[in-house]
Amino acid sequence: MGAPKKNDFWKMRSKHGRDKIFTSPKILLDACNEYFQWCIDNPLMEMIIQSGKEFLVPKMRAFTLKGLCIFLDIETKTFELYHNDYKDFIPITTRVKEIIYTQKFEGAAAGFLNQNIIARDLGLKDSADI
Repeated sequence: MGAPKKNDFWKMRSKHGRDKIFTSPKILLDACNEYFQWCIDNPLMEMIIQSGKEFLVPKMRAFTLKGLCIFLDIETKTFELYHNDYKDFIPITTRVKEIIYTQKFEGAAAGFLNQNIIARDLGLKDSADI
């Protein structure tokens, strides 16, 4: 049998919702920095053949928000929740998004990342009126 209708049992709970995964902005920032360092330490490898010999060439790994969330073992919605709903986390999440944007932009501008893919991902477009 369920609880009676129009009850106030919910007011007796000691807390509402689950605890935050990251309890402080500093802990979130440290975890994000670990992801950035992991990307730097683990570049993508490309096999090239030159003069009949095979070589592995390291390629820049782009920072991505989805990659960060996978690394942190959270959903992108959870990251957005930290960004939109928790005021003390907003400076950190904004900074992280800016770091990701800048790394992709500079990597594409220098030719380390595919310029077309990064431009689409960053929402950049070159429009001309005819």
